[in-house]
Amino acid sequence: MGLTHLKAYKNIPGVEIAAVASDDPKALSGDLSGIQGNLGTGGEKFDFGSARKFNESMDCVRAEGIDAVDLCLPTHLHAPVAIEALKHGKHVLVEKPMALDGVQTREMIEAAKASGKVLMSAQVLRFFPAYMALIDAVESGKLGRVHHATFRRRCAAPGWSAWLTNKTLSGGGVFDLLIHDIDMMLVCFGKPDAVMAWGEENLERGIDVITAQFLYPGLGSVTVTGGWHHPKAYPFSMEYTVVGEHGVMDYSSEGRPPKWYGNDGSAEERVLSEKDGYEAEIEYFVECCRTGQAPARCTPESSAAAVELARIAAAAREKKGEPVPCRL
Repeated sequence: MGLTHLKAYKNIPGVEIAAVASDDPKALSGDLSGIQGNLGTGGEKFDFGSARKFNESMDCVRAEGIDAVDLCLPTHLHAPVAIEALKHGKHVLVEKPMALDGVQTREMIEAAKASGKVLMSAQVLRFFPAYMALIDAVESGKLGRVHHATFRRRCAAPGWSAWLTNKTLSGGGVFDLLIHDIDMMLVCFGKPDAVMAWGEENLERGIDVITAQFLYPGLGSVTVTGGWHHPKAYPFSMEYTVVGEHGVMDYSSEGRPPKWYGNDGSAEERVLSEKDGYEAEIEYFVECCRTGQAPARCTPESSAAAVELARIAAAAREKKGEPVPCRL
């Protein structure tokens, strides 16, 4: 994800990469050609120019002459490094999940308040054109009362980074992957009352799957489902279907662009922004830093709620369908 963010920063005027940190000497040299992730994009070489180089992330975020830091680290490092950066007067963008649990997210939010600096978690679906179309349909009232919603996201267990399969470092596949969809559920519908969940966790075999049904008063069921389906070759995909009283919004990354199906029989493909979601997210963070404005489109409080809900859903899976209150 660090590579993805670097590509976005290159396209934003007035941004200088002042420092880079990595425990990989090859990466510090700017050679990111061997990096692969779950986005299907290859690496490349970067000219870090006069950027200072650090082997330790803590040394980097303490350094003078830096306005903001972008943390693309294993999840267990998000909270301690973000808090240190905030204490040293840096704005912070931290990759999702914001942290491993609610205790850590609250500590991060308090550190941001004390420093007066911007803290934002990179919940990028809020900036993805396909999901912005859904947000607009919900917020504008186009869907009317929602009867049913399903968010699905699945892939193989990641072979490109070993820390993700270590639950103490990543929180596990369901937590790390479906945090996206739980965050989108919060954007669209707010906080649920309870959750019921079923699934299977066997990280050694590359399996970590869940079907979680979130219960809302006055709203039909909201299902978040998916996870790591296979140890090696299973392809990544994401999708949603939201059924409202006036029609249906539907999308799949496997060839179905966002489309509105109205009760009058209409079928209308939504016109989407051409801007890449990651670049839009990074641009927004940079603008918040420049203006000193809190990230209203992606508040740390909402990202913290997503962390807690993901944890509650994973715990509910152990109860095999028994309703668990969502007290946030």
